[in-house]
Amino acid sequence: MGVRGSAGHQISPTSEIPRALTDAAIRSAERGPKPYKMHDEDGLFLVVTPAGGRWWRLKYRFERREKLLALGTYPEVPLKRAREKRDEARRLVADGRDPAAQRRAEKRALVSSFEAVALEWMEQKTPTWTPDHATIVRRLLERDIFPWIGSRPVAILHAADVLDCLRRIQRRGALETAHRA
Repeated sequence: MGVRGSAGHQISPTSEIPRALTDAAIRSAERGPKPYKMHDEDGLFLVVTPAGGRWWRLKYRFERREKLLALGTYPEVPLKRAREKRDEARRLVADGRDPAAQRRAEKRALVSSFEAVALEWMEQKTPTWTPDHATIVRRLLERDIFPWIGSRPVAILHAADVLDCLRRIQRRGALETAHRA
């Protein structure tokens, strides 16, 4: 004898109730002739491609529009981390921010980071330099500048930030290196 659902429909005791994904189910997923989805919870799902790729996706709604957000590939992004990313995205939506727009803004900030701008400058200058000089400049930036201000957006850097880097170099007694930097 079956049980009645909320809409009064008969539910058989053997009918499948959607369950959350497990690592074992993901690992045993077979590729098929067409891509297919393996659903988890709260909009998270895994797309299994005919080539065998496994792509995490999150379906969500923002400003009454359905959107899709890529969260990475399995196994680089395991199930637990995919769920964490889903929860982070859902928190952004709850705060009135679009996770896709947030990601685009972060990528733009990385493109305009001090390191990105410095590497672009080096790319333009390298043809006019000797190979040894190019190596010295790159090593100087990677060792003495990028660890301190490389990831910061150029728009928010101040002269004091650059001066701190130069003083760090001076404190170790490398005055000529500080001058070149």
